[in-house]
Amino acid sequence: MRGQLIKRYFVTGLLIWVPLAITAWVLSLIAGIADQSLRLLPESMHPHSILGFDLPGTGVLLTLLIIMTTGVLAANFIGQRLVGWWEKLLARIPVVNSIYNSVKQVSDTLFSSSGNAFRKALLVQYPRAGSWTIAFLTGTPGGDVANHLAGDYVSIYVPTTPNPTSGFFLMMPRSEVIELDMNVDEALKYIISMGVVAPPARSNPSHNQQS
Repeated sequence: MRGQLIKRYFVTGLLIWVPLAITAWVLSLIAGIADQSLRLLPESMHPHSILGFDLPGTGVLLTLLIIMTTGVLAANFIGQRLVGWWEKLLARIPVVNSIYNSVKQVSDTLFSSSGNAFRKALLVQYPRAGSWTIAFLTGTPGGDVANHLAGDYVSIYVPTTPNPTSGFFLMMPRSEVIELDMNVDEALKYIISMGVVAPPARSNPSHNQQS
């Protein structure tokens, strides 16, 4: 009985500290990467030169300031002209042009408020019939691919677990995917937790198959 009680307390303690430790580790990793932005400043303007000691998090603030300033400048007419000039310059550089355009198209789709990527959580059979997993709608097949697909198809992204940043891109018939009554955040939590953190049940749990 005492051994079971000790085990219970130990597991309860782990459930408290493990998420906190992982969160702290991720934040420290991000802060460390962002601190590299201090290299953009002259040595005389570094916190160590001014205060006599390093000030953790300064790089994060500098990174946020750079991002916000860039957004403010790019939102006006002059900033848009400068961005257009910069993109035309990159378009003239071999290899860089292909990489930049590909990344920009993906980022515009993901972060644009008018984009459709990752706006719907789906239930699909993968990797074989009878096995189900959660996927995200990313659009519809385009280019010459659409010419070789007979019928109504959708493009989906099937993330891996517990790391949803890697996954598989598939094109499936629309009739074979089921749209879930679940937002993207809930679906991601469900995937990352490997099914442990289930989304709350809806008052009307209907699973409508896309027509």
